[in-house]
Parts: sequence; C-alpha cells; structure tokens
Amino acid sequence: MSRYNNMVKTELLSQPVYQPGKPIDYVARDLGLDPNTIVKLASNENPLGASPLGIAAGKAAIEDIHLYPDSGCYELVKALSSWCGVEMDQLIVGNGSNEILELIGHALIGEDDEVVIGQGAFIVYKLVTMLFGGKAVEVPTLEHRHDLNGMREAITSRTKVVFLASPDNPSGSANANQDIIDFAESLPDSVLFVFDGAYSEYLDDPPDLRPLIERGKPVFCTRTFSKIFGLAGLRIGYGFGDPELVALLNRAREPFNVNAVAQAAALASLEDRQWLDDCRKANAQGRTALENRISALNIEYIKSSANFVTVRVGNGIEAFEWMQKDGVIARPLAPYGMREWIRISVGKEYENERAIASLTSYLNR
Repeated sequence: MSRYNNMVKTELLSQPVYQPGKPIDYVARDLGLDPNTIVKLASNENPLGASPLGIAAGKAAIEDIHLYPDSGCYELVKALSSWCGVEMDQLIVGNGSNEILELIGHALIGEDDEVVIGQGAFIVYKLVTMLFGGKAVEVPTLEHRHDLNGMREAITSRTKVVFLASPDNPSGSANANQDIIDFAESLPDSVLFVFDGAYSEYLDDPPDLRPLIERGKPVFCTRTFSKIFGLAGLRIGYGFGDPELVALLNRAREPFNVNAVAQAAALASLEDRQWLDDCRKANAQGRTALENRISALNIEYIKSSANFVTVRVGNGIEAFEWMQKDGVIARPLAPYGMREWIRISVGKEYENERAIASLTSYLNR
C-alpha cells in the first residue's frame, strides 16, 4: 500500500470493510464439503426465491442484452409510482439500495459533516459517511432498539443526515411506527432523514412517511428488491422523496446503473402480489418456529420483525466457525460490535432444523 500513500484518501484507510455472508461454494472449497449439503442462513435471502413471474421476465430480457438498458428505468419507475403512491419524479432506482445510500453521500456528505446513526446499525451507513470524509456519530441502543430520543439529542449544527432502519439490521428489532414519524417530524429542516425500509415488506403495517414528504420535510425512504422479492443476485433497489432531492441524486448517479434483466424481473415481481403475501406468511411462520426453538435452548435472542433472528451464543466467531464446519453458514456480528452474537436467517423448515441442531451441538460442546 506504500506506493499509494501520497495518493489515497486517508478516510478510506480508516473505515471498516463490509464483510458479506460467505458464499456456499467458498465454504465448500475451504472445508471440503459437498455444496449440495450446505445451508446458507447468513445473508437474509428469501428461501423461497424470486417470483416465478419475475424469473420468467428476467429470462426473457436476456434476449436483448446486446442493448443498453433504459437508464431512467421508465417502466419500473411508473410501476413503483403506483406501488408506493408517489409521483414518478419522486423515485430513483439503483444498483441495490446500497447504491442509493451512497448517492446520499455523494450529494450531501462532505468533510467533517456529521451523520447520526444507531450504534451497531447497518454498517453501510458508516462506510458511506467515512468514504466522503464525514463523521459517524453512533448513538447506543436501548434494549437492542434504536434510541430515537438519544439520536435526536446527538444532532448538532454540523449534522447533515440521519440514517435509521426499522426493522433494523442486524438486530431485527423495530421501533413503533408513531415513534418513527414523530422522530422524523422533530428533526430540523437542515437535516435529511433517511429511512431504510429494506425489511418493510415483512411488516403488516410499515410506517408511512409520505405525508411528511408531501409537507416538505426532508425525508427520504429507501427500499430493496433483494429481501422479500428474492432478487438479491440482480442488485436492484429504489428510493423516494422530494423531487428536488431526487434530481440531485440523479446528478450523482452513473448512467445505465441498473441492468435490463434486473429492471424486467423487478417490474414483473411487483405484479405478483400473491407471491409476496405467501413469502410474508411463510417467513412469519418460520421465524416464530425458529424463535421457539432458540427459546427452548435457554439462550438470549432479540425478538425479530424481519426475516432473521439474532442470537447470543457467548463467542460469535467460535459459534460461526463451529456451525460452518457442520455445513450451516450463519453470520457473526463482531463487525457490528456484537461479539457474543450471531445472526441466523429464516430458511425453509429443514434449513432451520439444521441450524438449530448445529447450534445445539455448539452449546453442548
């Protein structure tokens, strides 16, 4: 790295590195396991996969991959306008919602600006902040739930952005809808409130921040097709807010940032509401069963509103490695400051049983 010492941005060297869930093939090669016997419950993916309509549309779009995609995602934005109940000029589509979070950094976060986040929140908030020279102000949680009063008190004249997810990742906890709305309403107009709704579709009644946007509050919401829609491999997400802010984000957006296959699959997935309902119900049942099995082990876990359960196991890295040797990939949470915890995604019934059996063997080692 010494060759680039005089060229590299110093903030890049000090920021943490995002560590994704380990792929099945990687684990199989590393441990000499049959990939067909490995269960991956590390990345909160939908175990039922994508909508058949979405898959069919994606396959059909392959036929025209010699053409550039629609850079403005017109048809998808039109459908999302109806889906979200906002105008088309209030929407932006990205290469996963992560890209949209980064666009916030491009547009708003500069050197020495402050960004308020919950301690242990989705690590990309901190990465984006530090990448653009900002300072991440982390507010400790209360009983694994974001302390909205504490976050409000952390705001100063240097605060540019507040990031909040509910349900949260990696805890799975959710703040009450009205508390989130009141929090957003209480923020000064000089601060952008970014509400990350990556897991909103798992809620029967997610918080609705559109009235605040309509009244001119600086509120921006992000969503993803990676979770309940099952399109994680295509990397597509979106956000909505004030048209003026969206126009600014589009100035920072790369052209053709969302590929044609992703656009087609996402558009068709929005039409398959029955699939979405079935996935939501299956997740609720699987999550309850998983939490019941974990509870029977007499260990602490965080009550979840998403598609995963976060469990206190004593030594997260050790438990992760033990389970991985059993062919079960979980997620250690040391990068989030939760060294005693692992996160287990809700899988199919047999996958959940494999996870519980492996976790039990670790606890009884």
